[in-house]
Amino acid sequence: MGWLGRYTDTGVFVCFEGGEGSGKSTQSRLLGDALRAEGYAVRLTFEPGDTVVGKEVRRIVLSPETGDLDDRTEALLYAADKAEHVETVVLPALARGEVVITDRYVDSALAYQGAGRSLDPAELEHVARWATGDLRPHLTVVLDLEPEAGLGRFSERDRIEGESLAFHQRVRQAFLDLAAADVDHYLVLDARADIDEIAAAIRERVAPLLGQAKQEPV
Repeated sequence: MGWLGRYTDTGVFVCFEGGEGSGKSTQSRLLGDALRAEGYAVRLTFEPGDTVVGKEVRRIVLSPETGDLDDRTEALLYAADKAEHVETVVLPALARGEVVITDRYVDSALAYQGAGRSLDPAELEHVARWATGDLRPHLTVVLDLEPEAGLGRFSERDRIEGESLAFHQRVRQAFLDLAAADVDHYLVLDARADIDEIAAAIRERVAPLLGQAKQEPV
C-alpha cells in the first residue's frame, strides 16, 4: 500500500496523520505558532470540513445520526471534500509561498476507508490521485498511539470514533505501513511522549524544507 504524487516547488505542505486522540490538532497549532514567530506565512487547515462544501460533508460522514453508509459512498464523500479542499484552500496558499499545515489528508482515506473499511487500496489510491490532482505533502507526520488510549480521551464519539477497536487497530497499522514504505517523506513519533518534545522533533524535521516558503522580516 502506498501513495505517490507530485510535490509543489512553492510553499511547504505538511500533513499530520494518526488515529483518534493522538494530538494532531495540538501539534499542528504548535508548529504553526512556531513558524509564524519566525516570520513565515502559515495556513492551518484540516479535513474534512474546512470549506463550505466540506462542512456539509463532515456533517454527513461524522454525525451518528447519519447511520450506516455504503463504504464506497463514504469514501467518495471524503474524496469530494479533498477535491474542494485542495482546489480552494491548499493550492492557493502554496502558490503564495505559504506553509500549509493540514490535520488529515490522503493517508486518512487509505487508512480508514482502505484498511478500516477493507476497500481495495489500489482503487482508493486512484480516487485520491484524481481528487487531489496528485498533490502530495512534502512531509507527513504520523502521531502513533494505541487506539485504546486515543479513544479513551473522548466522552462522546462520532461515527468513525464509534467503530470497533479492531477497526481502529487496522487504521493504526495502515498509517505505520504507509510511513515505513517512504521514510524520506514521513516522520513517525510516539504520541505518548511529552508535547514539547514532540513539537521540537517536528520542528527539526520541517526546518530543511522551509527554503521553499516565503518569509517576511520578523
